[in-house]
Amino acid sequence: MSGTSAWHAFTALLRRDLVLAFRRRTEMFQPLIFLLVVVSLFPLGVGPSPQLLASIAPGVIWIAALLATVLSLDTLFRSDFEDGTLEQFVVSGHPLTAIAFAKILAHWMVAGVPLVLMTPLLSLWMNLSVDGMVVMLVTLVLGTPVLSLVGSIGGALTVSLKRGGQLLSLLVFPLYVPLLIVATNAVSAAVAGLPYTGQLGLMVAGLIAALTLAPFATAAALKLSLE
Repeated sequence: MSGTSAWHAFTALLRRDLVLAFRRRTEMFQPLIFLLVVVSLFPLGVGPSPQLLASIAPGVIWIAALLATVLSLDTLFRSDFEDGTLEQFVVSGHPLTAIAFAKILAHWMVAGVPLVLMTPLLSLWMNLSVDGMVVMLVTLVLGTPVLSLVGSIGGALTVSLKRGGQLLSLLVFPLYVPLLIVATNAVSAAVAGLPYTGQLGLMVAGLIAALTLAPFATAAALKLSLE
């Protein structure tokens, strides 16, 4: 299989998944609506104190973004598995790693990018400072691809199960904890005027590791699920 053919397969699948996502607008906006609802309820529940909201904002926004991403992971490979398209991908001769990466990228563009774009509004709602807002934006830019990459492994492992959503959550949540801790610590450090480049460096390293390993692990998990 030539590199040109693999690239054509990658771009064609990416374009197909994006078109399908825009046709299913309800599913596309579900994680974003979930994020908005969760973050909006916190000031109503804990009180409108600006100091309190600013102190909990990093954790609230990141936990809401994490849960919103997990909400959409079960559909990453589900529809292709149910209509037999996933099996056709496997026997097509195209690298399954490229196919997996195309679907992961499409998932991040549909589920992750809107979450990043909502960051300024959510930060203002939670009374986060400008410095905290900027670092929050950077952490989500670095972190949301990792959520999609790591989550794709769990999605591939559970795609053949009828009720794989619950198991998927149990699989990916422990893997997300280090990212959650580092990201929220970076934002909290920025708000407090402390150095945060070390935390961002760890997030960059995590993103590089996920980009390098996750597509191969996802491809192997898909083969295992289809056996």
